[in-house]
Formats: sequence, structure tokens, C-alpha cells
Amino acid sequence: MDNAQPIITIDLVLDRLLTKDVLKAVLHAILFHRLFGTIKPQTMEVLDVTMPGIRDAQTEQLVEDKVDAFWKGIESGANKSGKITVTFAERRPKKTWFSMGEEEIPWEKWVINAEVRQPTTERERQTFNSTLSSSLSAALRTILAHTASTRGRAAVPLITNSSGVSPFPFTIAVRVAGASVEAQA
Repeated sequence: MDNAQPIITIDLVLDRLLTKDVLKAVLHAILFHRLFGTIKPQTMEVLDVTMPGIRDAQTEQLVEDKVDAFWKGIESGANKSGKITVTFAERRPKKTWFSMGEEEIPWEKWVINAEVRQPTTERERQTFNSTLSSSLSAALRTILAHTASTRGRAAVPLITNSSGVSPFPFTIAVRVAGASVEAQA
């Protein structure tokens, strides 16, 4: 396996009114293609683009919390751009002098760079949303192309545990204006 983890970047310029829906759909699409456990599929329609998703209460809540954190970070500051990073890792045994433990070694990272704008006229919104629809389709093609590629398949470690939604731990991190933003409890 290649030691360098792949980093896949998706750039989106979002309509303020559709920000949450688009980010949820993209996160769900990434998770749909990278959670190798038993999942219940669902679909999401955003701007006439059908995106795959996962119907799992815990995963849906995590995605909702992270998108809300992104939104609150965008709304509370002057900077209208940020990033959401999804990192997949594997647990490996770690030996130290006096004990055995586990460490998480990342094997793939997805970075969604998002900029939020607000079109001022209806005509501008229609043009903007047409472009966003194309960007969303391109994001889905990026996800499919990577996960189906030789490099994308080679990045996945050996699956030794098939219980739950994912045999691998994953994290979703949110940054706005260079600062980490946490979901509110």
C-alpha cells in the first residue's frame, strides 16, 4: 500500500439558500462510497442532481451537526468560505516500552472547499444555481472516479472487522476562516 494518503479535493461555490442541502448531499455521497459496513442507502435530490446517501441515525446526526457548525461559522464571521474535511483511518497496534495500544493511521482524506455567496437578483440566482448544479455533478463524478480507480481502491486497507456502518474510524472536521469550528451540543 502507498504510504502517502490520497487527498481528494472538491471545490464548491454555494448559493446561501442551498448551502446546507448541498453540503449534506456531498458528505453523504462521500460516506456512501467509503463506509464499507452494512448501510441502508437513500437518495437526496439537490438542484436536479440525485446524490447517494446513508440512512443511519448516527451518521445522519454527525453530518447534520458538522454542516450546522459550518453554517454557524459562516454566519458569525465576515469570511464566507471554509472547508470540511473527511478523514478515514485504520487502527493499527502500537507498541511502546511498557504497553500495547492502538493508533489511527489516516488512509484517505476528502477536502470540501466551500464558498458561500448570495445572488442578488432572481436571474442571477438561476444562473448561479445552474452552475452549482454542474459543480455538484462534477463533485459526484470526482467521488465516483476516485473510489473506482486503482489508486482509490488500493488506498483502502484490509477490512478485518465488518461490524457496524464502517470498519474504519472516520472524522469530519470543519474550518472557517482558518479556525476549527465545533458542533454545538
